[in-house]
This record gives sequence, structure tokens and C-alpha cells, in this order.
Amino acid sequence: MAPKDLKKWADRAVKMGAKAAKIIRTDTVKTAEWVRMKCRFGCGGYGGCLTCPPHSPTPEETRRMLEDYQWAVLYEMGPKAKRELAVKLERDIFLAGHYKAFGMAQGPCGLCGECDFENGCPHNDRARPAMEACGIDVFETVRTNGFTIDVLRTTSEKGHYFGLVLIE
Repeated sequence: MAPKDLKKWADRAVKMGAKAAKIIRTDTVKTAEWVRMKCRFGCGGYGGCLTCPPHSPTPEETRRMLEDYQWAVLYEMGPKAKRELAVKLERDIFLAGHYKAFGMAQGPCGLCGECDFENGCPHNDRARPAMEACGIDVFETVRTNGFTIDVLRTTSEKGHYFGLVLIE
């Protein structure tokens, strides 16, 4: 069971706009090589920004990074998901003394119209990769942790969007 003092971060995520949030163990976050293949062969954003593959951390890098953490806030956003929740929550957690806090958002970045691949990101303070961009199997991870997520079969169906902030 998560330490009681971490629950406040799940509550904070909800206050910041998440539909739901909970503290999870990082050993329940699943990574897989096939996830980035779905980005590469299925997402129009592939290679389009510095927070997406092939520029984002690989599944192997993500697995190694997850070993440095024991806990995370996993949260669900609505269809108008705000990517900045990951950054704001990460900052709050960091300022509370959890200096290793790191957030991952959902979907392509969108902070700029076009990434500056030559000079680097001018928004490194706000840009975060999506869970799936780092090779996280979002479906298995959220289902393992009690959230509902389904494959969308039509463009009129409402999606489920998730973010993650690692805490140590």
C-alpha cells in the first residue's frame, strides 16, 4: 500500500482537472517494444516533435528509469485533456521535496506549431513525452490499476486519456 502522505497528490490531480487519480506502484507500469511501433506505423505525429518517437525515451530507457521510482500518480483526463497537468503536478510534487518527480502526458506535444529540431525545444520546462511515446503500454497499465479503457471503434466515441507523474 502507498504511503498515506502520497495520496494528497492523487487528490491534487483531481483538483487540477483530472477525472480520477490514484497512487500506483511503478512495478505495475508496463512497457513494451510494440508500443513505439504503433506510434511509428499508425500515428501521424511520429517524428513530428521532440517529445515523440524516435526522439522520446525508448521502452528500455523507460524501464530503467522506472526502476528508480517506487510510486506514481496515474490520472485520467477527459476528452479535452490538458497536457500541462503533468507538468504542474510534477512541479508541485518537486517543490514538496520529491526532487525526482517526473511527469508524462498524453498525445503529441502541441506547444509549438513545429518543433525546432536543429536548436532544441524552447519549452523544455513544459514539454513532456506521452506515456505511449516512452513505450508504456497504457492499456495494460491503466487496466492493471483499476481504470477503464477501451479501443475506440468510431471517431464519435469519447476517448480515455491518461498521464503519469513518477514520485520517489
